[in-house]
Amino acid sequence: MSDKRDEAETNDIPAGLLALDQQLCFAVYAAAHALNRTYKPLLDPYGLTYPQYIVLMTLWEEDGRTVKALGATLGLDSGTLSPLLKRLEAAGFIHRARDRSDERQVLVTLTDKGRAMRHEALSIRMEIGKATGCSVEALTALTAELQTLTRRLETGEAHDDAA
Repeated sequence: MSDKRDEAETNDIPAGLLALDQQLCFAVYAAAHALNRTYKPLLDPYGLTYPQYIVLMTLWEEDGRTVKALGATLGLDSGTLSPLLKRLEAAGFIHRARDRSDERQVLVTLTDKGRAMRHEALSIRMEIGKATGCSVEALTALTAELQTLTRRLETGEAHDDAA
């Protein structure tokens, strides 16, 4: 049973303000899950998961990164990243080795198989583009907006016209 104070506070909230379909957080969450579901059949033939795929994308940009640098780029902690790298290594996409100049660091490098996978990535990207139904320009703009949102949330940067 609710008391009258709870009822009064609830009545002061505009209708729909807290509706799930009106929340940015849920829209981003649902879109992320939909993207992952769309990637799955495209990555399955290669035996890759989406997190493994983004590790490969990061290494295609700059091979020979440390585990720490990969984690920082991808926003993954070592507890998540280490098993993922272990599976990528077992599948023959990457190689891990201690950095000779700093034994505390583990370097991650692409194998020939990992480098060859880069050629498959273009067709995967094209399929994702088709699945969204968006133009290249719209996807570029959406990506930029989401990157700006991420930066603002991570840095606490406020914007005057934010609602």
